[in-house]
Amino acid sequence: MALRIAVLRERAPGESRVALTPETAKKFVALGAVVAVEEGAGLGAALTDGAFAEAGAEVGSAAAVVKDADIVLGVQAPDTAALAGASPGAWVAATFDPFRESARVAAYAEAGYEALSMEFMPRITRAQSMDVLSSQSNLAGYKAVLTAANVYGRAFPMMMTAAGTVQAAKVFVMGVGVAGLQAIATAKRLGAQVSATDVRSATKEQIQSLGAKPIFVENVAGIEGEGSGGYATEMSDEYKAAQAELVSSHIAKQDIVITTALIPGRPAPRLISDAQVASMKPGSVIFDLAVAQGGNVEGSRPDEVVEKHGVKIVGYSNTAGHLAADASALFARNLYNFLSAFWDEEAGKPVLDEEIGDAVRLTQGGKVVNERLTPCLLYTSP
Repeated sequence: MALRIAVLRERAPGESRVALTPETAKKFVALGAVVAVEEGAGLGAALTDGAFAEAGAEVGSAAAVVKDADIVLGVQAPDTAALAGASPGAWVAATFDPFRESARVAAYAEAGYEALSMEFMPRITRAQSMDVLSSQSNLAGYKAVLTAANVYGRAFPMMMTAAGTVQAAKVFVMGVGVAGLQAIATAKRLGAQVSATDVRSATKEQIQSLGAKPIFVENVAGIEGEGSGGYATEMSDEYKAAQAELVSSHIAKQDIVITTALIPGRPAPRLISDAQVASMKPGSVIFDLAVAQGGNVEGSRPDEVVEKHGVKIVGYSNTAGHLAADASALFARNLYNFLSAFWDEEAGKPVLDEEIGDAVRLTQGGKVVNERLTPCLLYTSP
């Protein structure tokens, strides 16, 4: 019997993305899989049921789609109740937010499903095409700048007119990961005067390569800031104090600030205090890309424009979701690249290796098995 891959409509509030596109559906069918998609699953990303049907996918109700499914694909992991009828031990490849959603991880273990957390994809060369965090962060960095430009009441580029000169907006990007680099590039394209900072000294050259000015704390222990997998780590108190002083003097001169700092498994680090917000010029804008994880900016709230001291603070709980069509296309390709890379033609299904399989697998055989999860998350079914 052919492997059955199911895709359900996303149930999370505000989630407009979908984990499959007609393009990837057609590719899975070419591998020999049966692909089933819930009615209306792609509408938020401008993908019709007819387009999926033309690609060779079955389209039906949630119950019909998930029945006997061997693999379920999702953007955000569905509740286990939505998986009723799936094959015993079925794989679910999606984002799980496992550090904050421990109850969901435990529920997957209890139900006997194999949860594959796409956020845990290792940042190694051969897994780059499978990395959903990078693909979605890239779009999020772009959208953050466009949103800030929309909220900001002035133009971004310098304009020389007969009536006088409009000065270029000053944009400061805090955190130079995938989202930050895209934010720098986008702000530069819009004609802004761009500067950026990060706790990792290796990013200085990346900032300069995009034509932006690096703003770095010098001669303070902890400047390297490099954690596992290329993520930033917590800094020393001495570094934090020096960084706060540097940022305070720089941020007061900026028109737009984009904050992007996240630490896996921890609340987002606080980068901008209320006092620093107060130091900015009235009419300035801050976009907090980490608002859904607690926020880099004091006072930021998801999906609201908060005005403090004449400064507007913006942040979306799902920034990539505001570009649903492109975000879905990239996410779906990440999932296809992941599963197809391990496709065993003889078995007619993917067979994961240890390096990537063990990295992304959260649950298996009724247990939480991922070593990155703390002992308090471990669950063994009776």
